[in-house]
Amino acid sequence: MTGTQPEPRPQLYEICVRSRLGDMLRSAFPALEADTRNDDTVLTGILADPAALYGVLVELEALGLELVEVRRVPPDLGS
Repeated sequence: MTGTQPEPRPQLYEICVRSRLGDMLRSAFPALEADTRNDDTVLTGILADPAALYGVLVELEALGLELVEVRRVPPDLGS
């Protein structure tokens, strides 16, 4: 065993934030689709690796958005 980790594969994520995001805030996440559910917004999309996920989370924090939930969608449910 060489001790190397396998390359991370792109994963489908749902990221829920508190409040309805307007077009300007939605444009901060061009790789993600935005859907309003009740009074929250769910950003959905495929992220290349954990670093891409952390990048989205950092951007949410920088914009002052409240994170409600992050969920990786299993491949069989993402189709």
